[in-house]
This record gives sequence, structure tokens and C-alpha cells, in this order.
Amino acid sequence: MERQFDEELKALKEKLLRMAGLAEESIAKAVRALKDRNEALLSQVLEQEERINLIEIEIDEVCLRLLALRQPMAGDLRFVTSAMKIASELERIGDQAVNIAERTTELLKVAQLKPLIDLPRMAGLAQAMVVDAINAFVNRDADLARGICERDDEVDQLNHQIFRELLTYMMGDAATIPRAVELMLIGRHLERIADHATNIGEDVVYLVKGKSVKHHIEERGCRTS
Repeated sequence: MERQFDEELKALKEKLLRMAGLAEESIAKAVRALKDRNEALLSQVLEQEERINLIEIEIDEVCLRLLALRQPMAGDLRFVTSAMKIASELERIGDQAVNIAERTTELLKVAQLKPLIDLPRMAGLAQAMVVDAINAFVNRDADLARGICERDDEVDQLNHQIFRELLTYMMGDAATIPRAVELMLIGRHLERIADHATNIGEDVVYLVKGKSVKHHIEERGCRTS
């Protein structure tokens, strides 16, 4: 019975890894579509969102079944409940990738406003945070999780920088406003992806340490001491 439970937990972990891989790939494709003006990639982002949603449903069903039939205790209970929360965050990351794809669809209809440098950089930071968040979960690495939370500030600062630059374009030429606003929204979506990765990091700290650090300003950076 114990061995079967371990196998079920392993299968749950594999589903989360698959879901995380799709979410991270969706971010990459959405941003690459914007940077390379590649419309073909946008439909792939939408297709992957459907797969992400289906996996989230599967994970919820597995977790609820484990809670009802196995009645896990202590660390196993935290693992199952954390898995449900993390799946929810990954689903929202997939949604943000779709939002970027939708903004990109509009931008591809018009001339490019400016060379894209900071937005792809911001996307790379957010993607890395998602990857590391899942690695922290799989390896139960609270230190890696805390590092993810600290990197959220870097993404926020870069988003503010992008906002200020685009605002300069808008003030200089009203014709740039629609394109600049779309790029600002993409920056906002990337910032939200980083926020979701941070939430996963907080869930990992809870999983490993048994202590919630959400909503504690004094514990910025997922600190547990």
C-alpha cells in the first residue's frame, strides 16, 4: 500500500513537470512571436493553453483522490496541497502567455515601434524563475525557492524601466500610443508571470519548512528566519 502511494505521488510530480514545461514553452513562443514577428507561433500558444488546462484538471482530480482515500499526513499532506496550488499558478502562467499572444496579434498588424531588447530580457528572467520554481519544488529546495522570490524585484524594476521608455515615445508622438500601450501590457503580463513563479516559490518554502510566508512583508524574499 505504501509503495503504491509513493508511485501515485511520483506520477503527480511528473504531471506537474509536464505542465510546467508547457507553461514555460508557451512564454518562450509568445515572446519569440513578438520579437521575430512570427504569427505561426501564436496558434501554438493557444493550443498549449488547452493542454495546460487539461493537465490542471487531472492534477486536481489526483490530489482530491489522494486526500480522500489516502488521508496523507504531515509532509505528504503538504506535498499534495502544494501540488494543487502550484498547478493553479502554472495554469495562470499559461493564461498570461495567451494574453501576450493576443497583444502580439495586434502588434503584428502594424509597423514595429522599436527594437525589442528589454521585453525579451524580461521574458527570459520570468521563464528562468518558472523553471527554477519547479526545480525547487521537485527537489524540495527552500534556498532555491527563496532566491526566486528575491529575483521578482529585478523583473519589477525592468518593467518600470520599459514603462518609462514607452511613455517617452507616447509623449513625443501620439501616433505611437496604441503600439506603446500594447507593449506596456505585455510587460505587465510578464511581471505577472514572475509573480506566479514567486507564489510557487512561497509554496515550496511551505512544503519544505512547514511555514507559510505569504502576505508577510517583513519576510520579503520568502525568508523563514
